[in-house]
Amino acid sequence: MPGTSEVAEYQMKFLTNKKYVWVAVGAVLIIAVILFFVFGKNNIDINSSDVKGDKIGVSALAGIECGNYNSRPYAVMLSSDKEARPLSGIAEADVVFEMPVVNNGFTRMMAVYQCNRPNEVGSIRSSRLDFLPLALGLNAIYAHFGGEHEVLEELNKGVIDNIDGLKYDGTIYYRKGSIPRPHNAFTDFSLLAQAVTQLGYKTDNTNIVYPHDKNDKSVDLIQPPTLFNKGFDVVWKYDQAKNSYLRWRAGSQEIDKNNLKQVDAKNVVIMKTTWAPINKDYIRVKTVGSGQAVVYKNGEEIKGTWDKKDDNSKLYFYDLNNKEIKFTPGNIWIEIDAR
Repeated sequence: MPGTSEVAEYQMKFLTNKKYVWVAVGAVLIIAVILFFVFGKNNIDINSSDVKGDKIGVSALAGIECGNYNSRPYAVMLSSDKEARPLSGIAEADVVFEMPVVNNGFTRMMAVYQCNRPNEVGSIRSSRLDFLPLALGLNAIYAHFGGEHEVLEELNKGVIDNIDGLKYDGTIYYRKGSIPRPHNAFTDFSLLAQAVTQLGYKTDNTNIVYPHDKNDKSVDLIQPPTLFNKGFDVVWKYDQAKNSYLRWRAGSQEIDKNNLKQVDAKNVVIMKTTWAPINKDYIRVKTVGSGQAVVYKNGEEIKGTWDKKDDNSKLYFYDLNNKEIKFTPGNIWIEIDAR
C-alpha cells in the first residue's frame, strides 16, 4: 500500500497533468478560431451569395460537378480589342458568346459564369442589344459597362437584372492605370455579389439546362474553320491528347492573364446568322430566330441548326434529325458567324 506522502505526490502530478491538458486544448481552440477568421471567413464572404452549403451537383450549363451548379449565372461583357489582351478570367467561363459588333469585323464577347468565380474579370466593356437575348435566354445576371443608346433604354426599363459600370464605377468596377481607357475596367465576383445583394437580385434556381453526354474521348480529328476578320481572326486547333480545342487569335495563343495558360474549350459551336447596319457605328446581328449551326466536340463535326423563339427563350442547337445536340462535359464557346 502506498503511503500518505506517495498518494499526495500522485494527486499533485495528476492535477498538474490535467492542467496542462486543459491549457493545450484551449490553445488548439484559439488557433482554430484564428484560422477560421483568416482563411475560412474570407472564403465564405466571397461566395456567400452563390453557394448554399457544401452541396455539389452537376452544372446546368457545363455539365460538370461544382458548388454553384444551381446558381443563376453571371453574363459579363468583355473586350476583344488588342489593347485589352490578355483578358482576365476568360478561361474559366462556362459559356462564351462572341460576335462582330461593327461592320469591319471587330468582335465582342459575353462570358457566362456558373461553376467558376475567377479572382478577376476584365476588361469589362459596353453592352450591345444583340447580346441581351442571349443573356435573357440563360436567366443570367448581366454585368456590363454602359452600352449603346438603344440597349441602355431597355436595361433601364429593367428587362434583365443588370449591374452597369456607369453606375458603379470605382465601387463594383475598378480601373487599372496601366491600361488605356476604355479597356481598363475590371471586377471580381465578391464585388458583383455585393451589387447583387444591394439590388435584391435572386441568385439561385436556374431553369436553363444544356444536355451533355458522358463521352469525353476523341472520335475524329476534324478542325473548325478560321473565323472573323484579320486582327480578330480566331482559330480553334483540336488537341487530340487533351480532347479539347485550343484557341488562337490574330496568330497568337489566347492566354488568360489570371493563370497565363492558353484558353481551350471542350465544345466549339459556329452559329451562322446575318447582320444589318443600323448606323455608321453599329450593326444589328440576328440572335433571335433560326439558322444553320455546326458543333465541334471530341474531334467530330456535327451539322445542324440553331433556334431561339424569342428574347427570353433558351437558345437550342439541333442535329439534322432535329434532336437536341448533347455537348461534351465542359465549357462551350459559341462563335456567332454573322454575314
